[in-house]
Amino acid sequence: MALDFADRELPDGLILRVRREQDAGPLAAAYQRNRGHLAPWDPTRTEDFFTEAGQLAQIRELLALREMDAALPLVIADGDQIAGGVTLSHLVRGAFQSANIGYWLDRDHVGRGLASAAIAAVIEVARDDYGLHRIQAATMLANHASQSVLTRAGFERIGVAPNYLEIAGRWQDHVLFQRILHD
Repeated sequence: MALDFADRELPDGLILRVRREQDAGPLAAAYQRNRGHLAPWDPTRTEDFFTEAGQLAQIRELLALREMDAALPLVIADGDQIAGGVTLSHLVRGAFQSANIGYWLDRDHVGRGLASAAIAAVIEVARDDYGLHRIQAATMLANHASQSVLTRAGFERIGVAPNYLEIAGRWQDHVLFQRILHD
């Protein structure tokens, strides 16, 4: 059974909604448009990633994980364009009731409160609808903007993970954050 999510309105009339196969073209265009903007914070991408076919494969993989109650892949839609994405991933049930959150924004939409609003919506659903206890996030040490977004959303810094993810072609240390949803 797929994780349920009702569309949410964000600032500037943008919509946070579940990814769908029809987003492949607009996502490819968004990633092409933001290639340089996202490169310092992303894994090294194959050329296929930036194509409609590559995005369709990604979407199908994420939607399959959603069907297994393991991920919630969302986009921030600005009409027919994609202005960003938020993904709740690695959902673990049982005694852990935890997930990871990742997000990105189009360079033209940074600084408008979209990431904060989108994360707040996902936190609410994760807590109230999915019954999760905890959400974790990781940022590179130099990604102060993302760390500020997480802090404003009630995440607390819990440590540094050395060589945590391979980003921009090399293993990078990351600051780990968590948000406890139920006390």
